[in-house]
Amino acid sequence: MPKPEIPRKTVYRFSIYQRCLTRLKDNHLETVSSEALAKAAGVKSTQLRKDLTHLGQFGTRGLGYNVAGLSAAIGEVLGRSRLQPVILVGVGNLGAALLRYGGFQKEGFEIVAAFDTKPDPRRVKGLKTQLLDATGLTSFIREHQIKMAILTVPGTHAQEVVNAMVEAGIQAVLNFSPVVLEVPRNVVVNNVDLAVELENLSYFIR
Repeated sequence: MPKPEIPRKTVYRFSIYQRCLTRLKDNHLETVSSEALAKAAGVKSTQLRKDLTHLGQFGTRGLGYNVAGLSAAIGEVLGRSRLQPVILVGVGNLGAALLRYGGFQKEGFEIVAAFDTKPDPRRVKGLKTQLLDATGLTSFIREHQIKMAILTVPGTHAQEVVNAMVEAGIQAVLNFSPVVLEVPRNVVVNNVDLAVELENLSYFIR
């Protein structure tokens, strides 16, 4: 069944709503009002209600939203109904640190393999993630039908690597390389530039 066409910004907010709902479930709350959920997510309640119309009919006037039901509906749209396999390419200091981050699996993602041009087993010592030579990257993507990748290679090699990954079947990339990647329209790239984020924050320091 094809996924409904939902604006990218709405999908991003769905992820925020999902984290808020997870906290509510952890606190054993069964219902939440649109005002309370919107405040927790940092959006206006009108925006929240507009976003949730993409899920169909949700909520009961005077009672609010069922937390578990709304979380399940958002999870289905986000592809969280099963563990999503992800690969990581570029096992330098940042890549190794991301491999050691324990929060991905809790959020429904599993890094099933990591790739590097000069794989050093010491970087993944103590981890279950298999470290493979980059020469086998495209064949692994095809064989295991991987759709999502984390890219932490140097900027000089990023475009070359993403070209190969897209040709092999990757549809979504979380890019930590400090370059703007050119990809087909059917491929989604989210860029994470830590220097830019820090620069943005510095503006607000007085």
